[in-house]
Amino acid sequence: QVQLVESGGGLVQPGGSLKLSCAASGSIFMISVMGWYRQAPGKQRELVAAITSGGNTNYADSVKGRFTISRDNAKNTVSLQMNGLKPEDTGVYYCNLKISAFDAWGQGTLVTVSS
Repeated sequence: QVQLVESGGGLVQPGGSLKLSCAASGSIFMISVMGWYRQAPGKQRELVAAITSGGNTNYADSVKGRFTISRDNAKNTVSLQMNGLKPEDTGVYYCNLKISAFDAWGQGTLVTVSS
């Protein structure tokens, strides 16, 4: 069984920074694709960033140049460094692990960007 636990959300002013972290249990972390998704109020969940086991990354156009996803396979963690935050980045951020047809989600952490 895989468990994902996110941390690092909170309230930040526009232009500020936050770093989200996700700790994964289980031995499949190293071969998985890890991602961060977010869900804003009244909107569908969307992919923010993803990173493969080999370190290849993919970002939503709205966060390119501002967010950076990284992973530490030795520690089973994935992080999302968010800089230049905007009010439209507000939402619940979810950590996701994918291997083939298997999918696991964290409980989510709230990020609020507001003055």
